[in-house]
Amino acid sequence: MKYLAEMTEEQTLVMYSGHPMGLFPSHKEAPRVVVTNGMVIPNYSKPDDWEKMNALGVSQYGQMTAGSYMYIGPQGIVHGTTITVLNGFRKIKKSPKGGLFVTSGLGGMSGAQPKAGNIAGCVTVCAEVNPKITNIRHSQGWINEVIENINEVVPRVKNALENNEVVSIAYLGNVVDVWERFDQENLQIDLGSDQTSLHNPWAGGYYPIGFSFEESNDLMAKNPDKFKEEVQKTLRRHATAINKHTAKGTYFFDYGNAFLLEASRAGADIMASNGIDFKYPSYVQDIMGPMCFDYGFGPFRWVCASGNPEDLAKTDKIACDVLEEMMKNSPEEIQQQMADNIQWIKGAQENKLVVGSQARILYADAEGRIKIAEAFNQAIAKGQIGYVILGRDHHDVSGTDSPYRETSNIYDGSRFTADMAIQNVIGDGFRGATWISIHNGGGVGWGEVINGGFGMVLDGTKEASRRLESMLFWDVNNGISRRSWARNEGAIFAIKRAMQTQPLLKVTIPNIVDENLF
Repeated sequence: MKYLAEMTEEQTLVMYSGHPMGLFPSHKEAPRVVVTNGMVIPNYSKPDDWEKMNALGVSQYGQMTAGSYMYIGPQGIVHGTTITVLNGFRKIKKSPKGGLFVTSGLGGMSGAQPKAGNIAGCVTVCAEVNPKITNIRHSQGWINEVIENINEVVPRVKNALENNEVVSIAYLGNVVDVWERFDQENLQIDLGSDQTSLHNPWAGGYYPIGFSFEESNDLMAKNPDKFKEEVQKTLRRHATAINKHTAKGTYFFDYGNAFLLEASRAGADIMASNGIDFKYPSYVQDIMGPMCFDYGFGPFRWVCASGNPEDLAKTDKIACDVLEEMMKNSPEEIQQQMADNIQWIKGAQENKLVVGSQARILYADAEGRIKIAEAFNQAIAKGQIGYVILGRDHHDVSGTDSPYRETSNIYDGSRFTADMAIQNVIGDGFRGATWISIHNGGGVGWGEVINGGFGMVLDGTKEASRRLESMLFWDVNNGISRRSWARNEGAIFAIKRAMQTQPLLKVTIPNIVDENLF
């Protein structure tokens, strides 16, 4: 804070994994802050390496937006989960109304699931072992009901489904209880997932069945080897119960929390017949990737620097007007994405998603982000609103290379590479970002992902307009071009469209093999 308070436009603050290395001479057009978190030599990027480095204070787990000074509370994950649940039901060709979504976790990120289920319009059952966080989510209104006895869950869910209720129910207990009992009762689950913190399985990210919350914590502290054994035993049982439901028609997806990865490491029956792939897709493989990211749609966000709720309401109206005007001439391929986000922004105030900063998030493509940002900048110039800080979730089109999540629908063999995320942060840095960040770890765990983000201050100037257009165009189309080169159909469509609008963009388009030759 001392450096930030005294720095000038001719300096850049350098942050090494939480350590303020210092202020270095730069120039007005350079980023004011450059952040790195957990960047280590690849051969030293295992979880045990992190434990050692973290204990020494030489590195840290930056997560995603938290380590990038762009965390806006659970609103971001609520929106992403809402989009996922809506598109999940579309994938199985069923309306959310009268549908059942079963999952687990009510933490800082996973706690968004029941709220998102309500917005989508289904019945949600979300299991959580921690009484404190369950009660917090209930008091916040993110959960409608809390049930502690599994025997009471089944009749309540059946009644909710029969009456087409929109309701979220927290089961205070282990999610394996839910999957197994619903199988015994032949209760049809439409969508299933899991969002326990399995990127950190041995330190409280996932709890074993057969132990109370307190007993598990005691076992974790006093006998970690036994705790690990019980966790892996539970993962095997968890996977077995899911398999029984999917055999009856449930659509299950991994929610990017490393559930399938850790279940496979535990020896669960989770692998496909080829012994390489998992039985179930990640939500990016089947939903977010082909339906959103390939077309350039991802979690664009902004924060009103004034802290004034009236400014946020004005930006909501500006963004909605921009999207509605764009939708009039949008191609058929992206009409659904446009409609979903117009509906989202119209209901944003009613859903009371703000926690702390006056911030908003919606899914937009490069064109949408640029037009919304320019409209904000014009409103700032006219004195209608205060300064606005643009950003996005790292979980986006271009910012993250994560083979089991953000880039899991890349099938050309490159999903374990990280060129895209590194290129992205470098490109953002010299195209006008106010601050940039790049991290090892985030969402799926240390050593499993490279992800980055940015912040950009809009001050109503012509310079801000120039920077926002240059940087936002790159920040999205970098990822589309990579997805296009991987032969993703939606991305090929999107990058060709981008080249039509920007003559200076020249991207190599793949030649598709004629299958009739073989």
